[in-house]
Amino acid sequence: MKKVLILGSTGSIGVNTLNVIRQFPDRFSVAALTVNTRIDLLEPQIHEFKPPVVVVKDEKLAEELRKRLKIKCDVLSGIEGLISAAANLDYDILLGAMVGFAGLAPTLEAIKRGKRIALANKETLVVGGELVTALCKKHNSEIIPVDSEHSAIYQCLVGEDVQSVSKIILTASGGPFLHLTKEELQNVTVKDALNHPTWKMGNKITIDSASMMNKGLEVIEAHWLFGLPKEKIEVVIHPQSIIHSMVEFVDGSIKAQMGLPDMKLPIQYALSYPERLESNFKKTCLPDIKTLTFYSPDFEKFECLKLAYQVLDAGGTAPCVLNAANEIAVDRFLKGKIKFSYIPNLINKTLDKIENHKSPDVETIFECDKLARDLAIQL
Repeated sequence: MKKVLILGSTGSIGVNTLNVIRQFPDRFSVAALTVNTRIDLLEPQIHEFKPPVVVVKDEKLAEELRKRLKIKCDVLSGIEGLISAAANLDYDILLGAMVGFAGLAPTLEAIKRGKRIALANKETLVVGGELVTALCKKHNSEIIPVDSEHSAIYQCLVGEDVQSVSKIILTASGGPFLHLTKEELQNVTVKDALNHPTWKMGNKITIDSASMMNKGLEVIEAHWLFGLPKEKIEVVIHPQSIIHSMVEFVDGSIKAQMGLPDMKLPIQYALSYPERLESNFKKTCLPDIKTLTFYSPDFEKFECLKLAYQVLDAGGTAPCVLNAANEIAVDRFLKGKIKFSYIPNLINKTLDKIENHKSPDVETIFECDKLARDLAIQL
């Protein structure tokens, strides 16, 4: 029986993780659940899975939940509660499904305890990749990726020598704006951007997919997960989202991991690895799919993807600045304050104005994140 601490239990990844745990009650149990604000969704999860501890980041809502609960459960609050849960609770696997920079601190605590990290929070490696990978090596902590693309690459590399890898190929759906021109992006609405053709995700990740920043962050994450330079990380548009990613080897052969676009599959793999558990999830029927298509991405139209490659090349705290500025830009777009087309402009302006620190420690990363957010808000 593996005990799972879920950071972000009410988002799409967290809900799907609970679906997996629900299917295998003899294999997994819930050690703790955490949310930002959605206590109305958390409360029924508490009653069903009966975790001894939950964390609500918003302190006022944490107090409200304490008053509402009818069963025994400790309710912690704030970032301190998140860190305390990761640092002190009894669990085997930390499922990192929080959105954004906030997932970094508790994940670092889990790594220091040598826990398995089932990682869906790509920002953890984007902003602190050098630090995170060094700590994993020091504390013998393993990261199993949950993102469907990185899970696919991870699966393709099982039993392979990384030295025989020619390149990895990250597939991207292309999002809702694949067939629009750069000029047409000037007038897209929030509703347009949230209308993803393939995946059901939270608002922030859906906007990142529309701008292809999500794929850019995945490029940076892949660099740290698999130890490959940017020249060996390629992005290919694949609208059907059936091939989740591929690995090309030096002999010219390509391995691809395929399946329906269902996040329960990579989540289950990360929880059960190296074992594969038989599930009742819907299986892939290739004759029903009929056609698989592939395109090269347009780096001029999807400027966020180009920016991600640039900051990966720059290294240091540049990816941290990119991530922070993007989080502010997406928030402002969702609130109708800026146009969709202004997102990469705001990120670029923020990058230009902030010094890049090489090999940053955790304090420098947090300081840089705050500085970038404050500057992006001003801009």
